[in-house]
This record gives sequence, C-alpha cells and structure tokens, in this order.
Amino acid sequence: MSTPAAHALLSPSAAHRWLNCTPAPRLESTLPEKTSEYAEEGRLAHSVCELLCRKKFAALKPSTYTAELKRLKKDPYWKDEMLETAAAYVEHLTERYMEFPTAPHVVPEIRVDLTDYVPEAFGTCDCVMIGGDELLITDYKHGQGVAVSAEGNPQMRLYALGALKLYASIYGDSIKRVCFYIDQPRLNSYTGDSMTVEELTTWGEEVVKPIAQMAFAGIGEYTPGEWCKFCRAKSQCRARADSFTVLEDFKDILPPVLSNTEIGNLLRRGKELADWYSNLTEYALIAVLNGEDVPGWKTVEGRSVRQWTDQDKALDALISSGIDRAIVYKTVPETLAALEKAIGKARFEEIAGSFVYKPIGKPTLAPATDKRPAFNSADADFKDMSL
Repeated sequence: MSTPAAHALLSPSAAHRWLNCTPAPRLESTLPEKTSEYAEEGRLAHSVCELLCRKKFAALKPSTYTAELKRLKKDPYWKDEMLETAAAYVEHLTERYMEFPTAPHVVPEIRVDLTDYVPEAFGTCDCVMIGGDELLITDYKHGQGVAVSAEGNPQMRLYALGALKLYASIYGDSIKRVCFYIDQPRLNSYTGDSMTVEELTTWGEEVVKPIAQMAFAGIGEYTPGEWCKFCRAKSQCRARADSFTVLEDFKDILPPVLSNTEIGNLLRRGKELADWYSNLTEYALIAVLNGEDVPGWKTVEGRSVRQWTDQDKALDALISSGIDRAIVYKTVPETLAALEKAIGKARFEEIAGSFVYKPIGKPTLAPATDKRPAFNSADADFKDMSL
C-alpha cells in the first residue's frame, strides 16, 4: 500500500511549471532532489487516505485495517490529525459515490500511463471513480500553504487522460464526461471542475503534446513566474534573477510617475521578489553551513529564547517561595475554534451558536486570479447595518 517512489521527468504534479517553462525539468534534473518534513507528512497522509478509502469502498477486513493503521502510526511523521483529514476526504468521496444511480467503480491510488501525450510520463491518481458515462478524478492535498483549485488544473487533466487510457479496454468510448475534484481538508477547501472527454483529449493533443516534447528535450525559453515556487532551480535560475532587474536598463527614460498598470505589475513582481530573496537566503545558508564560500556572507548564531528545563518544578518552586499563584498562572478562555472542535460543531451551535457572528473582513489587496469575490464597500456597509 504505497505510492511509487519514482518520479517522471515531466510529472503531472509539476505540469503547471513545465507547461509554462519548458527548459525547467532538464535543469532541475541536474540538481539534487530534496525532501522536507512537509513532503514526508504528505506522503504519510496519502497512505492514511488510501487505507480509509479501501475500508469504505473495498470491503477491507477489520483486522487488516487495524494492522495497517497500527503500522502507519509507527511512522515518525504520524499525527492524529491525519485520521481526521482522511475521514473528511472519504466523506467527500462518499458524497460523490451516492450521486451515481448505481454503484460506481472505485479505485484508490492507481498508477496511470501518460505516454500518449507526455514522453516517459506516468502518475498516480488518489482516487478514480467511474459510473454511467462519467469519470471522476479526486486528488487529496495535505498542504496548509495555499489552496489549490481544480479549475483548469493541468495535473488533474493529465490524470484523467491516463485513467481514460487505463480503462479504455473495459469502458470503451462510453465515458463522455470527466469531473475533477481537489480536496484540501486542512484549509477547508474542496473545489471541482468538469469537461467533456472530447474537450479533454483535444487539450491533450493540441496543448500538452507539443509543449511536452519541448520540455522533454529541454528546449525553449526560461519563463519565470509564480510556478517557480516549487522548482529546484528557483534559487540559482539566472532567468528568474534577470526578471527582477530588467527595468534597470530603462530607468533613465521612464516617466517619473508610475501608472496604475506599472503599479499592478510591480506589486506582482514585488511579491515574487520577496519569495526569491527568501529562496536565495535559504540556499546561501545551506551552502555556507556545508563549508562553501558565499562572498560577503557568513553564518552567525541567531536569537534564541530562554526555556525551562522543568517548567512544572519551576512553577511549584515559585509558589512554594510565597509568590502568589495568580501571578504564576493566568486563567483565560479557550478560543472559539478550539471550543467548537472539543465540543463538536453541532452541539456547539446548539448551545452557543446564537452568541457567534462573523464580522466582515478587512479589505485586502489580492491578485485578480484570487478565487474570492471582489470586495464591495456598499455590501459591507449594509452587512454591518444588519447586525
């Protein structure tokens, strides 16, 4: 019960990157592959999701489920929260399952071949569900950083192309529509998208295939953008560095006052610049700690905070010496979210729901691509009046 460890050069999970920057995969392949605590947690969380999915849809024996769960809990990255997020994931799968007029075919963690569109590529679908004339692809995301949308998502589309090929011998051309879902329980994000099989295969042939050929060959222009975030070359890529200094050549001929268009572009680039600086700092720190020379920089001891060697004994000693207990301990109520989690959502709503309201959020600048609706000051005024 494990996802294959190998990765294709042009992996579906990196499709957003190589579809925009075709030389990136070959450049990344020359750099060491690194893992992280977040990646390892995600790997384990996917295994938990698979186990609960098999329990729900594959009539897994209770003894087998218990034994496999016990094994997963021994993993050093185990967190009890993984059972909660996996349960939410399976609940959403069950909702989709119940929408079919007859029981659909359900398979978790299935490897698919993408070579009809992408050279030497493959991927693993978290869950495939087929019923009637529909194919459903669901992907679980464990991350808490940024919500990932299923709308127009190339990773999900590639998975669907692979699943169509895998099941072609069984279902033939009876599948007419594909639905995509991305489930990110830790961010309370669950998004979907759909398209016809004809639209999907046209996208694969006309959009993906020619770009994938270029990416596999490592040709094309380096194109920095928000897709650089997970690129292994993000800290050392010259094209990315050049993108932040390109305006310097024109500084003497540009007008003294920025236009709104220029401000919009600079806001976007400023955020990317901050991310880039963070990437450079991380890379340089590791390089210096490994004994490499980064001229003009060194490592020093950072700020640290004092800690108790034994907090309980220390506090007992303070109280025993005559210090008022009210000085040593403060009693504060739990947060609203913590109480709701401890009591249960339904019970909390029943008892205290009438004392809870959600004020309108402070206006925040966001990219036009943000999924949230635009802030309307008139709507906000009326909402405040209704409280």
